[in-house]
Amino acid sequence: MAEESLSADVAVVGAGLSGLRVAQAIADAGRDVAVLEARERVGGRLLNRVLAGGVTIDVGGQWVGHDHVRVQRLAAELGIEIFPQFGAGRNLLDVAGRRRRYRGTIPRLGPRVLWDIFLARRRIDRLAHAVGSEQPWAAESAAELDRVSLAEWIGGNVRTPIARELIGLAGRTVWGAGPEELSMLHVLFYVGAAGSFDALIDTEGGAQQDRLDGGAQGLPLGLARSLGERVRLGRPVRRIAQAGGSVRVEADGLSVVAERAVVAVPPAIAARIEFDPPQPQRRLLGQRLRPGALTKCMAAYEEPFWRADGFSGESVTDSKPVTLTFDSSPRDGSHGVLLGFVGGPEARQMEALPAPDRRAAVLACFEGLFGPRAARPVDYAEQAWAEEEWSGGGPTSNFGPGGWTECGPALREPTGAVHWAGTETATVWSGYMEGALQAGERAVSELLS
Repeated sequence: MAEESLSADVAVVGAGLSGLRVAQAIADAGRDVAVLEARERVGGRLLNRVLAGGVTIDVGGQWVGHDHVRVQRLAAELGIEIFPQFGAGRNLLDVAGRRRRYRGTIPRLGPRVLWDIFLARRRIDRLAHAVGSEQPWAAESAAELDRVSLAEWIGGNVRTPIARELIGLAGRTVWGAGPEELSMLHVLFYVGAAGSFDALIDTEGGAQQDRLDGGAQGLPLGLARSLGERVRLGRPVRRIAQAGGSVRVEADGLSVVAERAVVAVPPAIAARIEFDPPQPQRRLLGQRLRPGALTKCMAAYEEPFWRADGFSGESVTDSKPVTLTFDSSPRDGSHGVLLGFVGGPEARQMEALPAPDRRAAVLACFEGLFGPRAARPVDYAEQAWAEEEWSGGGPTSNFGPGGWTECGPALREPTGAVHWAGTETATVWSGYMEGALQAGERAVSELLS
C-alpha cells in the first residue's frame, strides 16, 4: 500500500490530553493540524474500562484537584460533571503490624511520630519553594540535592521508622517508584509544581479531591470528537526530519510535512523516534527520565459494603503488594468499587506473577483491610502501566539521582522546529491531567509566538 502524505501547519505526535489540547488550540486559531497516535484509541494514560453491571472505571488517571482549574474548565466546556471523591467514614492505617482507624487526614500515631512527619513535610516544602519548578537544575543547592535519593534524604532527616515508612509508601503511589529510585531534586520539583507535599497526598483540598463523571477519558474523547479526521490512530511515529524550514513526520503508512511539530509523548517513548539531525540529548533524556511502575487494581461489588461498616474505603498499608486504597465506586453508589495501587518495586515484582496469582494477592490485601466480603468481587480488573507499549509506565516519569542536573534543561527547550509537550514537561502539577493541559498551553504559546 502506498504511503499517504499530508501537509499541515503543525503536526502533533501523541493523542493524549496534552497533544489534543495543542491540536484543539491550533485548530481554533485557524491553522491546519494533524495528530498522529500510535494506539487505536485516544487518551494516553487516561483510560476507561467497563466492569460487570455496566460500571465505568478509570484504570488510568482519574482525580481532579481542588485547584486544577484547567481540567475544571475543560470539563465544563465538554459538559462533563465533576463530583467529590467519597471520603465519609473512617480511614485505615495498617502499618508495622498495627491497625488504626481515624477520620480526617491525620491518624493517631503518637506525638513523636506526628512531630517527625510534620517536620519532614515542612522541610520538604521549604526546600521545594527554594528549588522551584521552572528551572530546578539552576537552584543554588541543585547539585547537592540531585546527588542523593529520597531514601537517603529520609535516612538523614526522618527519625522514626513509621514516619520513614509512610513517606516511602507515598512515593510508591505518587511516583510509581521506590524512594531509592528518586532524586531528591526531582521530588522537590514535583512538590513545587503541586504547591506543597500535602497537596499531593490529600483528598479534600488536595490532588484527590474530585472525580469526573463517566471517567477521565471523557476529556480526550471530547477533544478528539471536535478535531474529527485531524486525529489519525494506529500511526506510530518512527522518524522526524528537519530540513529547509519544514518538518517531516514519518509514521506507519503516513507522512506529514509541517512548519512545526509538537511531540507530546513520555520522554522514554519520544527517545524511540529517529531524529534527523540527531538529538543525542533527547535520547539521554529518555534514558534518565524513566516512567514509573504503577498498577491499578479494581474490584467491583454489588454494593459499597464498607460504607455500611463505617469505612471510607481509603487506607494506607504496608501489607504488600497494595499500598493505598480508595473507594472508586460510581457517583450514585449503585455498585461498589475498591481501588488498590501497587507501585514501584512491588509493581515490577507482581508483573512476573500469573494473572490469577496477582488477583489473589490483591484481594487478600482487600480482605485484610475490609473483611471477607472484599475477597468475593463480582468482577476484577487491573492495568499495569509498565506493560503498556506506548506509555512505558505511569503515573509519570521520574529522574533518579543526577538526572536533573545532567539533562533537565533539555526537557522543554524546543529543538529547531520541534516543540515538546506532555505532563512531564509541565511546571504546574507535573504528572497530572492539569500538568498535561498546562504543558499543551505552553507549547501552543511557543508555536503562535
